[in-house]
Amino acid sequence: MLSKTAIAASLAFTACIAHAAPEHITTLKDQQEVAVTIYNENLALVKDTRKVGMAAGEGRLAWRDVSARMRPETALLRDLTHPKGFYLLEQNFDFDLLTPQTLLDKYVGKRVTVIRTNPATGADSREDATVLATNNGVVLQYADRIETGVPGRIAFPSVPGNLRDHPTLVMYLNAAQAADDTLELSYLTGGLSWRADYVAELSKNEDKLDLNGWVTLTNTSGATYQNAKLQLVAGDVNQVQDAMRQEALASAPRMVAKAAPAMAEESLFEYHLYTLDRPTTIAESQTKQVALMSATAIPVSKEFLLRGADYYYRSSYGDIGQKMKVGVFMEFENKGTGLGIPLPKGVVRVYKKDKAGNAQFVGEDRIDHTPKNEKVRLKLGEAFDVTADKKQTSFEKVSGASRYNYVSDTGFEITLKNAKDEAVQVKVMEPIPGDWQMLSESQPHVKEAANTAVWKVNVPANGQTKLVYKVRVRY
Repeated sequence: MLSKTAIAASLAFTACIAHAAPEHITTLKDQQEVAVTIYNENLALVKDTRKVGMAAGEGRLAWRDVSARMRPETALLRDLTHPKGFYLLEQNFDFDLLTPQTLLDKYVGKRVTVIRTNPATGADSREDATVLATNNGVVLQYADRIETGVPGRIAFPSVPGNLRDHPTLVMYLNAAQAADDTLELSYLTGGLSWRADYVAELSKNEDKLDLNGWVTLTNTSGATYQNAKLQLVAGDVNQVQDAMRQEALASAPRMVAKAAPAMAEESLFEYHLYTLDRPTTIAESQTKQVALMSATAIPVSKEFLLRGADYYYRSSYGDIGQKMKVGVFMEFENKGTGLGIPLPKGVVRVYKKDKAGNAQFVGEDRIDHTPKNEKVRLKLGEAFDVTADKKQTSFEKVSGASRYNYVSDTGFEITLKNAKDEAVQVKVMEPIPGDWQMLSESQPHVKEAANTAVWKVNVPANGQTKLVYKVRVRY
């Protein structure tokens, strides 16, 4: 068993060798292939394959042009050509990029040369100084004084080794032999995310819709991935909270061109994997869209819904509301030609053509990950021409001494109004608390759940229909 002193000495010796070893640099010109798998929650797996000339024995390899948002603890380098005898000793992620300010910061406590130009003669004069501080300005110490600000140009003797013009992963490794090897670097990174966006167009009669799905990619990772093999994972992948980095992505509803099917889908563990059938470039600071799916003439149903509240059954309220809003919902099943694939979560934006043939935005809703053969339900807004007046017509406490042990009878009248030129059907959904019994009603209800009574009320064109009922509630 090595002592702590021996371990420390070994680490110090390894570090000295690592810094003394010559550095070999690999850039994007060596890249053979790059594959990017992007997850929903601002996380991506990058596999970067490059052809690198390796020297036998121990040396340093600077892998440039990696993601600035790399999680270095996840980096894994493999030698695909000569794996035997290839191993890593140390790695450092240099993400502090070279700028005039960072270069000056690195020289705090060190000597630089200040160059001044005589405006009359154009001649340069040089004077050595030590950088004392760079906070809110520069403080320089000369041989006989201390000055703030920079009265001229500053010359630096060199660029510090850990200050790079591109994000760089520096690895100290051992190679079994000198050869041109194929190396694969894989790592997890933030700054890459995707979401699904769907565009739907309703038919004239609102009984069918065309649906196009798009994948919207956003790259803020600090790197560009040229001709990448792109795969997307849909599902809620668990991550340790310290590794989570949440970002808000701006989104505006807009019409886009019709999408052609372009992504193959398969199951992966408890998620779904989508693969683009061609390479694509994911540029830094770019948002791009890739076609996901397309389906036409999907049967769809429209629903008007008036939803109540359970607290109206607990005491006397009287007039509950006039011209109450009635929600408008569209529903279809994820099956049939063009559908029947798992739909990633995202926003569905719905359009309908007006009489002039122009597509108009009529609402949007967010869907969760939806398996095949499941229903997709969208709330598009509130109806303008369909409203409701609701009042409590009676409230009588039948028995009981406390709020947790009593029986009450409550009566309601709901007047549904329709200003449209065609008849509509309104679904009235009432959540009723406790143990309840319907005493009377103007039309029969359906008990959809233990605490839910539902009526489907037909309302004539330019007319109205009243729903009257009385219910007994036991607590």
